[in-house]
Amino acid sequence: MPDIADPRDRLIVALDLPDVASAERLVERIGDAATFYKIGYRLGYADGLAFAERLARQGKKTFLDLKLHDIGNTVEEGVRSVSNLGATFLTVHAYPQTMRAAVRGRANGLKILAVTALTSYDDADAVEAGYALPVAELVAQRSGQARDIGIDGIVCSAVEAQAVRRVVGSERLIVTPGIRPADAASGDQKRVMTPAQARAAGIDHVVVGRPITGADDPRAVAEKIVAEMEGA
Repeated sequence: MPDIADPRDRLIVALDLPDVASAERLVERIGDAATFYKIGYRLGYADGLAFAERLARQGKKTFLDLKLHDIGNTVEEGVRSVSNLGATFLTVHAYPQTMRAAVRGRANGLKILAVTALTSYDDADAVEAGYALPVAELVAQRSGQARDIGIDGIVCSAVEAQAVRRVVGSERLIVTPGIRPADAASGDQKRVMTPAQARAAGIDHVVVGRPITGADDPRAVAEKIVAEMEGA
């Protein structure tokens, strides 16, 4: 698996917050307990991309969870623009045309992660969405396509991580949302694991949002998660 020297880099704090001011306050409260932050739609559309650029200049790592999916030229040029923000990760949906375009557009060390199937999906949701395959098979198929295209890593559920690792090999990253400490509610995630279980399954990075952002002491929760993964 890819070498990650700083154990704090394994935790990605999801800044699923309504505005940049709230995100700035949370980052300040967490301090050096976390080094890596995810910005998705909610904050991204509220000046979050400029905030991501500022975080990068401060030495933080940023994960832009934008899940790009469009015609090839649009994706390629969008990825090229994101490459100038200093971000570490960017997500695209794991459709072959989209992934090939993203690979063409990446630059400046940006790593492209392919979203195989959302962690809120179970088999019934996949059927309702029109997929012929159950979630596990869909994830495996898309992971193989991502590997062949040259994508840097896979976003998948922790319960699928070992199967994905067998498909993509040891050099690509596996990033897992839907991680919940043992004493936290699962929320709308349907396929979840604890940080320790995720690390034991060979996950490179775990994404944790509400258990940290909603905590009275977010720094303490971040420290606990990092320690739990290191002890796995």
